[in-house]
Amino acid sequence: MARTAPVLEDTSPVCCAPLCETGPLDEGEAVAVAARLKALGDPVRLQLVAMLLAAEGREACTCDLAPGVGLSEPTVSHHLKQLLQAGLVTKERRGTNVYYRPEPEALRAVGRVLAVDC
Repeated sequence: MARTAPVLEDTSPVCCAPLCETGPLDEGEAVAVAARLKALGDPVRLQLVAMLLAAEGREACTCDLAPGVGLSEPTVSHHLKQLLQAGLVTKERRGTNVYYRPEPEALRAVGRVLAVDC
């Protein structure tokens, strides 16, 4: 039976040192890294992060993101919620719209963890 990674609701950055420098991760660190990688492991979520990074002011509402990925706003909201729970984006409600922004330090940290040039 396959094991699933636990859901992590944590907005703190993932550990910063590359895996090749730290050696084996303890279970808590492994869960934190896996949850963030799992959130990014969906093609739609990668598209959404890319769209947010490229957006003017590095923010967009679901109404602007949904047409870009060809999905309904509720479906896009679900994907953004997964990114939010992993700490990879933040959100701000303005009236009836919710605007999302990428969390640069969290995204940088994921990249650093996977660095292979130690």
